[in-house]
Amino acid sequence: MKQIVITLDSSDILYLEKQGDKQALAKASLESIKKQIGEGISQINSAKESSNANKGSSSGFGLKIDGKSLDYSLNKNLERSFFELAINCASVICCRSSSKQKARVTRLVKLGTGKTTLSIGDGANDVGMLQEADIGVGISGAEGMQAVMASDFAIAQFRFLERLLLVHGHWCYRRISMMICYFFYKTIAFGFTLFWFEAYASFSGQAAYNDWYMSFYNVFFTSLPVIALGVFDQDVSAKLCLKYPFLYLEGIEDTLFSWPRILGWMLNGVLSSLVIFFLTTNSVLNQAFRRDGKVVDFEILGVTMYTCVVWTVNCQMALSINYFTWIQHFFIWGSIAFWYVFVLVYGYLSPGISTTSYKVFVEACAPSGLYWLVTLLVVVCVLLPYFSYRSFQSRFLPMYHDIIQRKQVEGIEIGLSDDDLPKQVQGKLIHLRERLKQREL
Repeated sequence: MKQIVITLDSSDILYLEKQGDKQALAKASLESIKKQIGEGISQINSAKESSNANKGSSSGFGLKIDGKSLDYSLNKNLERSFFELAINCASVICCRSSSKQKARVTRLVKLGTGKTTLSIGDGANDVGMLQEADIGVGISGAEGMQAVMASDFAIAQFRFLERLLLVHGHWCYRRISMMICYFFYKTIAFGFTLFWFEAYASFSGQAAYNDWYMSFYNVFFTSLPVIALGVFDQDVSAKLCLKYPFLYLEGIEDTLFSWPRILGWMLNGVLSSLVIFFLTTNSVLNQAFRRDGKVVDFEILGVTMYTCVVWTVNCQMALSINYFTWIQHFFIWGSIAFWYVFVLVYGYLSPGISTTSYKVFVEACAPSGLYWLVTLLVVVCVLLPYFSYRSFQSRFLPMYHDIIQRKQVEGIEIGLSDDDLPKQVQGKLIHLRERLKQREL
């Protein structure tokens, strides 16, 4: 790696420092830094042109700059040029820089690239940098706890950064992305059934569900499974996350939280609501529901549709989870069971309290085989398209974690060839191998 050094240790600058002429020193320093930055940019451009002409890989550049030179480089007139030079280097070392300078460099990179920035520090002079970055990681050590107090995450040693990013970073990105998308899904799937019912009832204002059904939907019947997803889910183990670092690219490329994926989950919610409402109504209306020949009224229709919604969104969560523990099983199936307990107990209260839910489940729904058959039919019809889509995607259009999961199922010892790796990772491997060959020669 070739070095580009920007410094003010030239003889002319040292002479002006001895003279004590601050105005002349500032002007000469600014011109010197401007010249060195321009020479560095020209050197990088020349290397790129020669590598393109020879159709080979250019060796990287490293930039080294001290605190005094950095102060002039962050001048408004030179800031853009310095950023252009720094961003084209493989690594940048800013030595003997102040806390303010660290924060300004972090802000320059964050605003200039528009990417997520991470800062890591262990002392009080790193506080500004940690607060300026999108993510601050503090190391608790001999320099005190100021960095830890100002950071978003704290680790005991620098070597723990690898596990923080590759393992917990990957897990948390997946958990939060899936949790937010699932919130959109379950809310739309439930809310649009109300809309379809209102359209079916000519917007008369008649509610499809009992008031307490709607109040408890996001509190008891669907909240705990999504919390379990956001806390416990793991697509691959920690060992495999460290063994295959390219899994972290899912977060960098925003694979799981892009607009197409969010809109896909929202569309899934709309389609689920359509299937739930129209399949339920067409299955139970205009025919005998009870043994005495009575047909369905809106109270029974509401309980049947609500049962289908609770089953659908919780089973959808079961299909989305990769890592099952007894907690996930308890929350998912427990939420469904709690709905039956609630509608049973609530229906036994006096009609003034239970209103439209008075003994509906006990006297009408539970004894009817059509109620259980419709629930099963609706849940299968809603979940089958998503199951088919995920099966096709994981096999023919796999994401990074799908590749690892498939290899893990096929054999205990996971061995990936270059063809199995993503194209971006393949390109980096080719570049590294070429550099190793050049060093050997």
